[in-house]
Amino acid sequence: MIIGITGSSGAGKSTVCEIIEKTYNSKTITADKIARKLSEKGTEYLNEIIQRFGNNVLTENGDLNRRKLANIIYSSKQKRQELNQITFKYIKKEIEKEIKNSNNKIITIDAPLLIEADMKKLCDTTIAVVSEDKEIQIQRIIERDKIDRKHAVARLGAQHPNEFYTENCEYTIVNNEKLEEQIKNVIEKIMLNF
Repeated sequence: MIIGITGSSGAGKSTVCEIIEKTYNSKTITADKIARKLSEKGTEYLNEIIQRFGNNVLTENGDLNRRKLANIIYSSKQKRQELNQITFKYIKKEIEKEIKNSNNKIITIDAPLLIEADMKKLCDTTIAVVSEDKEIQIQRIIERDKIDRKHAVARLGAQHPNEFYTENCEYTIVNNEKLEEQIKNVIEKIMLNF
């Protein structure tokens, strides 16, 4: 069973995946980790990014400067779409490979752009993870990505509102004090319907 888990930055997707992993011995495939691996020096993906955005998105060592690229794409919707076009095809291929090589009964795909990348097709069902507290989300982004508040707010502002995720997914989990209880209820419902 493949469960797509999506939501905006800092909503708690990774936490939800970790809990499912611990409780149900699932495998988590994380789109962001795949993107990191794909963007290593000399990869086809990185070369395509350089062709599109130039050498100024590289560090002195020739590695991808994520912060510079993030600043470019979060300040321009068009540039964000251009990067997504490049990224989606590579990530999708890697995720399909990981699914094929997994023996776990439950696989979760942690992907902020699951819907936009048309990866819902890979999933048996989908869960939207939402946070009702924007401030907590902003703090999580600041801590996780080691960026300042201004950039964290811009990053969150460039993403879809919660409704986009809840309307496009079969299930919704609100990241609050009843998180584990909600996960249990949702997974059990999914298992019953599977």
